[in-house]
Amino acid sequence: MAVDPHELLQAVDEARCLDFLAELVRFKSYPDTPGETLLARFLAQRMQELGLQTALQHVEGERYNALGTWRGTGGGKTLLLAGHLDTNPAAEGWTVDPWAGQIDDRFIYGLGVSNMKAGDAAFFCAVKTLLERGYRPRGHVTLAYVVGELQGGIGTLKAIEQGLGGDCFIIGEPTDLQALTLHAGTFNFVIELVGATRHVSKREEAVDALAAACAVVPRINRAAFSGAAGDEHRLLNRANVGVLRAALTPEFIEWRPPQVADFARLVGTARYAPSQSQDSVLADLRRLLDELEAEYPGLKARVYPQEPARSGLAMLPFEVSRRAPVVQALNRAYEQVRQAPQPTGAVRPMCFYWTDAAHLQHRAGLEGVVCGPGGRYNTMPDERVDVADYLDAIRIYMLAILDICA
Repeated sequence: MAVDPHELLQAVDEARCLDFLAELVRFKSYPDTPGETLLARFLAQRMQELGLQTALQHVEGERYNALGTWRGTGGGKTLLLAGHLDTNPAAEGWTVDPWAGQIDDRFIYGLGVSNMKAGDAAFFCAVKTLLERGYRPRGHVTLAYVVGELQGGIGTLKAIEQGLGGDCFIIGEPTDLQALTLHAGTFNFVIELVGATRHVSKREEAVDALAAACAVVPRINRAAFSGAAGDEHRLLNRANVGVLRAALTPEFIEWRPPQVADFARLVGTARYAPSQSQDSVLADLRRLLDELEAEYPGLKARVYPQEPARSGLAMLPFEVSRRAPVVQALNRAYEQVRQAPQPTGAVRPMCFYWTDAAHLQHRAGLEGVVCGPGGRYNTMPDERVDVADYLDAIRIYMLAILDICA
């Protein structure tokens, strides 16, 4: 069937698409809760109603991925459109109901609407609109709605183990519709500092672990790591100490403040580029600690990765060439919808996030790109997405589907 892009872009039923997104927001889909399961079942049912080949894929316990395939006529590429169902918890400070799906003349509000139910809904509405207009590409389109992205991508890993694949992918994580072709790998680390206590009257004889910890935090937070292959990779370097505790002994005895603290524990997170590694970052942190030990004679410091049980699975970096066919197709679709070039590359702050794109690249061997509505108001009270961005995402995905799969 011949494609009339202007007619196709006008075919989006905006009110119905907004209503569908509001429906997704109303599911309280915290990880490993009944709401997450109900949302997976809801999406499986809706994909089945569209005529997609649908499955609920067991992940663990009562958790399921919802998978649907729109089968093409044959001879074209298979495009995977992937997103997660789980959301962060609602923080304090909301002025609207986090699960109402409230819409005004500019925004749609709700917990998880940016991360990433707007992307999930846009994928579905793009396929639905194309089906209703009678289009059918040669290649297949697979919708993968997974659980556990916030736990290291366990849903995507299960799907890959069960054969999830294709020729290329788009992940609809919130990028404000920019094409993210490079994002950091991430891991959490622990630093322990052991000093020597003395009474406050003899503080000069002590090795103050608390003072040393306070000195090293800003150095870690402004650190750039070695081995980056160019300026764009260096853009991905960032570390942050989020936890600092110090007192007497590793049991953190707090009832004796006249004693100088002889033990401190810091927990942080690091972001690194594809040309770097967890080991190289740990070596850089070790060098910082060597300098600290020289400044605080008698101090003993060590650094090690946080246990996976606490920090989740290892999260590798992701990178795709800007010249990759899937990136070029997305760029063309964006320019047709917005009449402007699509920002593409290691766009900030999204390059510091982690996405399932890394699993799809490293574990499934797929080439893809991250692009979705939302981002500016992500993971904050009154989380919201610009209505215009959400509707444009649907149009961009439609054109990308036809470009890649036709």
